[in-house]
Amino acid sequence: MSLHAEPEIRPVPPRPAYDGTSPFPRTAPLLRTPGARWQLAATAVIVAFPFLAVVLAGWVLWGNVLGPVDVVLAVVFYVLTGLGITVGFHRLLTHRSFTAAPALRLLLGVAGSMSFQGDVIGWVATHRRHHAFTDRPGDPHSPFRYGTGVRGQFRGLVHAHVGWLFAGDSSPADRYAPDLLADRSTRALARAFPALCVISLALPFAIGWAIGGTLHDALTALLWAGLVRVALLQHVTWSVNSLCHMIGERPFRTRRHDRATNLWPLALLSFGESWHNLHHAEPTCARHGVDRGQLDPTAAAIRLFERLGWATDVHWPDPRRLDGRRQ
Repeated sequence: MSLHAEPEIRPVPPRPAYDGTSPFPRTAPLLRTPGARWQLAATAVIVAFPFLAVVLAGWVLWGNVLGPVDVVLAVVFYVLTGLGITVGFHRLLTHRSFTAAPALRLLLGVAGSMSFQGDVIGWVATHRRHHAFTDRPGDPHSPFRYGTGVRGQFRGLVHAHVGWLFAGDSSPADRYAPDLLADRSTRALARAFPALCVISLALPFAIGWAIGGTLHDALTALLWAGLVRVALLQHVTWSVNSLCHMIGERPFRTRRHDRATNLWPLALLSFGESWHNLHHAEPTCARHGVDRGQLDPTAAAIRLFERLGWATDVHWPDPRRLDGRRQ
């Protein structure tokens, strides 16, 4: 089976040789304009706002019981928005692991945008840049940014998990996602990101009120299926950036300096994204968990879409290629 072509990325000026252990060269912040400062402020709100869920959760649990409606809504919204990221933003739009029918592509984009992880074009551009410069200068969120010493790795872990969001190191969409910029529907979806975030919280609130009939029911649904769900999904996604480059197994060869690992405890919560070592060895593969017992709900969803005729040209793993990649 032939591989899908990865999206073309414009070449960048040559960088000094990297030895794999030194801190990355310092670069001047790229975001200096008033508009960029608003962007950083919006990022702060997106990241900090769900943390309120922790405080609110303590208040709700104090003398109260978490209701079954809250649990069901939280799981449903977590699955829908999580698969929007993993199936839609990641395996479809970033790596072109399959071709989706227009309606499915739009629905996945909407679901992913409701996860509070940034607009679709910015998300894809950042992730493609990560693959172009994995764990070496140019990677926007490598945990080895500050070197491989104990102190440097601790700083790098914080940077890879959440600090990179505030570094002002943008990934230009015209370089890393020109295909999405050229698509009118994707540009419209990116512009709709703020509205979709509001909808992502308004829907649990409205459904909780409709089912329970009280403001308390609406607020608990907003808390668990809105804020807590958003916070959990964000940190699971960011853990793939951070933990899945520092902890775990590396059964497959990757490019030089690429330290992506498989981290099984995150497999279910990340919908299979934490089989990160295989993903970096075969980025366009539609399945990341390729060995026995490796749960990959994202691949299962893609398989379902394929059987329904909504996904075609799926790049499933080739055992011979995988055997050639094993260490």
